[in-house]
Amino acid sequence: MPKPSDIKNVDVDDLIRQLSTAEACELTTGVGNWYTAEIPRLHIPRIKVSDGPNGFRGNKFFNGTPAKSLPCATGLAATWDTDLIGEVAREVLASEGRLKAAAVLLGPTCNIQRSPLGGRSFESFSEDPHLNGMMAAFYISNLQKKGISACIKHFVCNDQEHERMASDSLLSERALREVYLKPFMLAQKYADPWCYMTSYNRINGLHCSENERLLTDILRKEWGYEGLVMSDWYGVYSLVKSIKAGLDLEMPGLDGWRQTSKLIRSVESHKLTVEDIKSRAKKVLELVQRIAKASPEILDGDQQERSDDPPEHRALLRKVAGSSIVLLKNENHVLPLNPQKTKKLAIIGPNAKAAVIGGGGSASLNASYIVTPFEGIMAALPKDVEVAYAEGCQAHNRAPALEQDIVTEDGRPGWIATFYEMKADGTLTSPVDTVYLEETYQLMSDADINLKGVSWWAIFRGKLRPRKEKVKFRFGLTTAGRAKLFVNNSLVIDVWTKQRRGEAFFNSGSEEEFGTVEIEAGSAADIRVDFCNLSAPTDSDASERPNANAGIRLGGFEVHDEEESLQEAVDVAKSADAVIVIVGLNADWESEGYDRKDLELPRKTNELVSRVAKANTNHVVVMQSGSAVTMPWVDNVSALVQAWYLGNETGNAIADVLFGKVNPSGKMSITFPRRLEDTPSYLSYGNQNGKVRYAEDLFVGYKHYIVRDIKPLFPFGFGLSYTTFEYSNLEVGKSTSKGADFTAAVKLTLTNTGQIIGSEAVQVYIAPPEGLLTRPAFELKAFSKARDIPAGKEVKITLELDKYAVSYYDDQAMAWRADKGEYGVFIGASSDDIRLKGRLVLEESFTWTGL
Repeated sequence: MPKPSDIKNVDVDDLIRQLSTAEACELTTGVGNWYTAEIPRLHIPRIKVSDGPNGFRGNKFFNGTPAKSLPCATGLAATWDTDLIGEVAREVLASEGRLKAAAVLLGPTCNIQRSPLGGRSFESFSEDPHLNGMMAAFYISNLQKKGISACIKHFVCNDQEHERMASDSLLSERALREVYLKPFMLAQKYADPWCYMTSYNRINGLHCSENERLLTDILRKEWGYEGLVMSDWYGVYSLVKSIKAGLDLEMPGLDGWRQTSKLIRSVESHKLTVEDIKSRAKKVLELVQRIAKASPEILDGDQQERSDDPPEHRALLRKVAGSSIVLLKNENHVLPLNPQKTKKLAIIGPNAKAAVIGGGGSASLNASYIVTPFEGIMAALPKDVEVAYAEGCQAHNRAPALEQDIVTEDGRPGWIATFYEMKADGTLTSPVDTVYLEETYQLMSDADINLKGVSWWAIFRGKLRPRKEKVKFRFGLTTAGRAKLFVNNSLVIDVWTKQRRGEAFFNSGSEEEFGTVEIEAGSAADIRVDFCNLSAPTDSDASERPNANAGIRLGGFEVHDEEESLQEAVDVAKSADAVIVIVGLNADWESEGYDRKDLELPRKTNELVSRVAKANTNHVVVMQSGSAVTMPWVDNVSALVQAWYLGNETGNAIADVLFGKVNPSGKMSITFPRRLEDTPSYLSYGNQNGKVRYAEDLFVGYKHYIVRDIKPLFPFGFGLSYTTFEYSNLEVGKSTSKGADFTAAVKLTLTNTGQIIGSEAVQVYIAPPEGLLTRPAFELKAFSKARDIPAGKEVKITLELDKYAVSYYDDQAMAWRADKGEYGVFIGASSDDIRLKGRLVLEESFTWTGL
């Protein structure tokens, strides 16, 4: 009996010849959500793909297999350490792929952060094409060295979530090439991803999944790409056009365009040829064979998903999370805190005890474990330190999920779901299945339940943990389908009879509805949610149909007087020797499916930080977010760190930096503006009759702030340390070759002039000579992370420049061009802190295409 991996020994061209037209059609579209098609007759196996940006989730949203969670991409890029990112991809992600029986990781996300309002900004590495592309390249190359395919996404200009399947990104050829395609170009040159994923949007009028110029002319012909191109999920909008354009695989295999009968009809009508279809099928087969050669054990295994957390993986995740953290402010050397000299520590803020480890949407997963900031700090403290806690204010967008508050009858955290089918007369069958669930946020579209009917029910039961005192408890219920919440058998929330449509569950859910209940002291209130997968009527839509993204989200929180909560935090701060304030956003604020409306922190957060800072000057503010937020209190706080979303090891990594076990070395991967109005795309972000005009053109991120002379809150590349560094002895070598083979070495000395060991990210910015076309004042073209330099020691650093460092895109010649002349070579500790200046002379102009 042949093994699935035996396809590695088969001639693909011969296999293509043996395929019937119908079988070739099947290979061009997925099967279900996560698989390619298998052809048993020819022993062609299927392969499995998996989200996503923060780790390998596996193939289930519903009751998913526990998985490791990495820091979000902005955090990874903030390390400025390509070797470390490569190590994480090689050692953790590749192992996770095998555990999940998945051969393709749907990531990394490599889009440019055009605006911090973008709902998925946290998923992409940076606002800068070079940092973005080089981080992606090391991530991809190291993952693929271990036999797991990356699928770089979203190709291209997937920069907002609003109307993402319809919006038309209107931009110049230079902006497209120099800003938005550039990171993909670098990843292609240095890593050669085995898969690309197209974005949902249009580019200058044409959807990316049917854009022949993008997929064939640029990607395949100009860049020489030979791998597979797949669509984003439900991101195909045509049959013939997408095939002709070079889109190999439509995903998922649910209600798509590429049904075999329609493809064959297109052949019969001469809109497509059999060769067109087989050319797309061939790329799928080549990927399957590539996986069979690189990871045969995945194809030959039992296909079961597993989870583990070996200590070496925990240590590496902790290391990369700590390396991501950026020290933004440290007046009077408040940090690092000395726990040996602290008798009483105050931990304050809504994010302190919250499990904020990543953004929402495709990035979400069932984390194998979570260390909250509070837990990490407590674990790092000596036992004799007194700790006082106050939430201070609430920071949720939606009511916080109730994983820590609901228990089953036998005391396990979580609740029980019982599934039923609905008969034609509206009555329910006997229970089809009963499932224990730890989470109160459940997308059930991929539930492995034997539900044969179109309509089905689920009843969720649990108990609210008893409170010491009588409290008002406010529940929030969101559903994709219809639902009712009962507390102690009394109806509290009805999203069944009628509902308002909202953005939850990938824009297929309801708006959150609320209900408040008084909970008696010591009472374990009975919680029941009745759910049906049929849509509920709205004021404008009375139809009943199954919801493809069926799900519920039950949240809740104790209702407290806001002023009393703030005053409690102030009182706790006053009584402590040191204060740690932990605030920010979470996956409800930053998520796939919708964009942020502003850059503000939630509710009373700003007031909380301001009042605590006044109450005790020995404080540090820890900010958790995946992108920029405004900080009106920044001038009045003593110490501030940007902690991003850090994955499983969030709390331990934060504690390592706060107490000095790790000397912070992160640098900002994006600019934080002082206000939304300062951002490059402020006047042109979002849709105008479906069109998005990229009016800022080349001036994205720090390039805009420099040319407009706008001082940001924190500039690109900025980050402090517990030590200091001196830059000296700059040498810029002459090119040893001409034309597109141009290279030049930049050398300098970096000295640790402080008292402790530290690491520093050295940044090289290049300023162009004057020319006929407008160009940014300078751009990042190289960087290097110098790790663990002992106090008082120096290291020699060499950075290589190549044709990318001096080239821009000439939209008249339709080629890359480097002009002769004198280029400025600026060595910076950030884009706003240039330490050394040199010059590079290019004696002859040259043009080039390709990579």
